[in-house]
Amino acid sequence: MADSTRRALADTSRLVVVKVGTRVLTLPDGLLDTARIEALGRQFDALLAQGRRVVLVSSGAVGAGMGRMGLTSRPQELAHLQAVAAIGQSGLIEAYERAFRAHRRHAAQVLLTADDLQDRTRYLNIRNTLRALLDYGVIPVINENDTVSVEELRTSFGDNDRLAALVTTLLGADLLVLLSDVDGVFDRHPSEPGAARVPVVERIDGRIESLARDRLGGVSKGGMASKIAAARIATEAGSTCVIASGRDDHVLERLMAAGDVGTAFVARGTTMPAWKRWLGWSADARGRVIVDDGARDAVVLHGRSLLAAGVRRLEGAFTAGDVVSLATESGREFARGLVNYPAGELLRIAGLRTERIADELGYCPYDEVVHRDNLAVVRRDHEAG
Repeated sequence: MADSTRRALADTSRLVVVKVGTRVLTLPDGLLDTARIEALGRQFDALLAQGRRVVLVSSGAVGAGMGRMGLTSRPQELAHLQAVAAIGQSGLIEAYERAFRAHRRHAAQVLLTADDLQDRTRYLNIRNTLRALLDYGVIPVINENDTVSVEELRTSFGDNDRLAALVTTLLGADLLVLLSDVDGVFDRHPSEPGAARVPVVERIDGRIESLARDRLGGVSKGGMASKIAAARIATEAGSTCVIASGRDDHVLERLMAAGDVGTAFVARGTTMPAWKRWLGWSADARGRVIVDDGARDAVVLHGRSLLAAGVRRLEGAFTAGDVVSLATESGREFARGLVNYPAGELLRIAGLRTERIADELGYCPYDEVVHRDNLAVVRRDHEAG
């Protein structure tokens, strides 16, 4: 299975999103590792020469800024943290441009906030811009816009693993590669004797999530748990994800030659339509609709719309046309979609059969609370362990 998965991955991955973590890009003193960035430039050139298109999501701005300013610890005050990110971001993009220019390629800096992907119009504009950059043969270098938003460094995407997964869904990329300081997921802590790398994961469940061994601290915000969460987003949207070591200066070339590197997370089915990818992972849910098991099964197992009869209770003050989260009575989210009724009206018709809606409200504008065409399953909770 592992060999065939990697061969298929190499053969079919035409659009690739690569995320590089802070631990990969910086030296122990916090300075940028220019040799590593040059190696990435060479590998990106090799992938482009194969006819692939590549997008880079890069951490490292805060770490680079700390190195430039001679800081030994991450600033705690938000304004100072944002200032350090601004100082480091310029150095980061300069380093990438030098590395790419050595191969007659160019970098294009793209800074994003969570709001950019939650708003549908801005989401589409970003997608169109990234596609145009790829048409020019330029490598987009994406990072979170740490310097402009009050809460970005603390509560936005959470880390660049999630940002990379959302960029993958944004573009409908075939493959997401998360380059870390470890070569994938191991069956125990990688430093323990006898630790073995897990080569392929066909389904992310509780057992796989329990293998995450985070080592938080220093200048990095992410960890293995965040990478597995990012892999879940990518695979449920129909993309393959690989976690591998960014300290291997040939890792991308080996991966595209079907080499046995990292841990490959297999895509769950075909790529979702673009509209549903936005609904499922980028849109901001304005409320929550709690449903019974029958309604959940109808949506998840049979691809049906959500009807009022299956609604049990509501959370939040939303209006018609807002994105809402659909959840089981135990609280697990399993889908998101556009709701056809405002919260006040939905509360009145919750549990009613469709033919009784007009009796309660005096009219029935929609048979469905959330139509299946405006709904995306985001967590297969009946499969999760």
